[in-house]
Amino acid sequence: MIGPKAIAEAVREGILRAAWELRPDVRLAMETALRSERSPRGRNVISQMLENARIAESDGAVLCQDTGAVWVWVELGEAEILGGPLQAAVDAAVAAAYREGGLRTSIVRDSLFDRTNTGDNTPASIDVTKRPGSGATVHVVLKGGGSDNASAIRMLPPTAGIEGVREHVLEAIRSKAHSACPPLLVGVGVGGSFDSVAKLSKQALLRPVGKPAESQAHAELEAALLSAINSTGIGPGGFGGDITALAVHVKTAPSHIASMPVAVNLGCCAIRSVSVEVVGS
Repeated sequence: MIGPKAIAEAVREGILRAAWELRPDVRLAMETALRSERSPRGRNVISQMLENARIAESDGAVLCQDTGAVWVWVELGEAEILGGPLQAAVDAAVAAAYREGGLRTSIVRDSLFDRTNTGDNTPASIDVTKRPGSGATVHVVLKGGGSDNASAIRMLPPTAGIEGVREHVLEAIRSKAHSACPPLLVGVGVGGSFDSVAKLSKQALLRPVGKPAESQAHAELEAALLSAINSTGIGPGGFGGDITALAVHVKTAPSHIASMPVAVNLGCCAIRSVSVEVVGS
């Protein structure tokens, strides 16, 4: 059994790490991009981003002033049960972490009718799914407004095929990438339903850069999309150059025979996510 307090503590720990520690895989990808970027302005932008990450970690300063909305994805082992209500425990952990870290609070009480700040960055968004084995993996993502606002979703007909997916991804990049702080990590979800495909695209951002794709077909599509995105010339910071994206991660799922949902979620240059392992009792 895993109690909500254990998951809540993982969330608190994850927030305080993600806010000012750039993911090691992203740092490595940025360093690689610095060596391959041909534009002097683009290299300067990437150098400043890496210096920002160094200062944030050494000084305990945030990577970005937009310290994000909190999304928690709990992958619960099939051998485990969740020993109590989770939302209240996680929200208490979020409030404590944002207070302890001096992080900006960004959540409003109601998106349409009451846009006053809740004052503690709650409520968090929480998803719980099952996976093989025991224990739990708690993924904590701090998603800023700029990158999340660049998300895009379309319900394509199955006949659109890979070319339809490609066009949708490139449309999102061309229209929104400038404001999402490139170079980006691009998550693409294909399949499921209207309500689940967006989660696929966000889950795709959690795969470490450089980790192999699910299949050869996935890998080939990811490489083709990355090449097309970097051919746009948007470049680091949107100032032009070769490296608009560091990587593209595609996650697919079954869907209705008449549907092909496609979602794109952009992770900014300071993409903030931490995965914490929790052991059951």
